[in-house]
Amino acid sequence: MNVNKRDGREAVGQRAPRSGGRTAAQYTTRAGRQEETRARGAREFPTQGSAALRPAEKVAATTAGTPRLRVAPPPPVRVPQAPFAALIVVLVVGGVLGILAVNTKINENAFKLQQLQQQQAGLDVDEQQLNKQIELAQEPGNLTAEALKLGLVKADEPAYIRLPDGRMIGVPQPANGQPAITSQQGNGG
Repeated sequence: MNVNKRDGREAVGQRAPRSGGRTAAQYTTRAGRQEETRARGAREFPTQGSAALRPAEKVAATTAGTPRLRVAPPPPVRVPQAPFAALIVVLVVGGVLGILAVNTKINENAFKLQQLQQQQAGLDVDEQQLNKQIELAQEPGNLTAEALKLGLVKADEPAYIRLPDGRMIGVPQPANGQPAITSQQGNGG
């Protein structure tokens, strides 16, 4: 069913009335003459100059033979879509690749960090073992044993030099003890 034929009218440019109203062609002026079809049934207040109203009869006489002028909508703005779409695709792909590169570098650095932490833990254990060895070697009994092993002998009475004036206190004498049997000198070495 054609929209224009549902009221019994034929398609001559007339529209069906809105919500039970009259069509634009059915409006008449006060003088009894029909005005031209108004755009979508809108009220019209003709003006002469900027704001003065003219009588309806003069409006009908002046506009009867001329077509009505209407304000045309602005032309649609055509933005090139290809460069914009390409820019968006480049930004998205660049962002994804950037995030991928950052994540890869973070994971690589995490592996290096784990390796360095394991190396640090090993070095800490080595340091503790060396500190224990130093403490054991510094004990008085071990120092004496190591000195005897190297062939050192115990001196009787040491002599001292007083530093302010350089005077010697005591008489220096060489040690005359026998080297230990386990020393390198006692083995003929």
